[in-house]
Amino acid sequence: MKTIQSIPIEWQAISALFVALGDEQRQRILLAFDKDEHLNILQIVEHSKLSRTAVTHHLKVLHKSGALKSEKIGKEVFFWVNKEHMIEAIHNVLNYIQKEI
Repeated sequence: MKTIQSIPIEWQAISALFVALGDEQRQRILLAFDKDEHLNILQIVEHSKLSRTAVTHHLKVLHKSGALKSEKIGKEVFFWVNKEHMIEAIHNVLNYIQKEI
C-alpha cells in the first residue's frame, strides 16, 4: 500500500463536479436540458418541483463545479450544460485509474 501525499491533479478538477452530481435535485436540473439548450432560471423553475430559491442554489453549485456554463443577456442569465468540462474531467479520472490503480 502506498502513502498518498496529495490528490492527483486528474482528480482535483472532478471533486466539485462529483459533489454537484451527487444530489438528485441537481441531477434532475441537468437532465431537464435538451441537447445544446440554453435555459433561464424561470424556465428551469417551470420544469421543477423546487422553489426559485432552491433552483437558484442548485444552479450556483452546478455552475461552480463547471457542470453548467452561463451568460447574462440583458437582465436574464441563461444556463447550458458544459459537456466538454464533464467529459474531460471524467476522462482524466478514468485514464488515471487505468494507468495508476
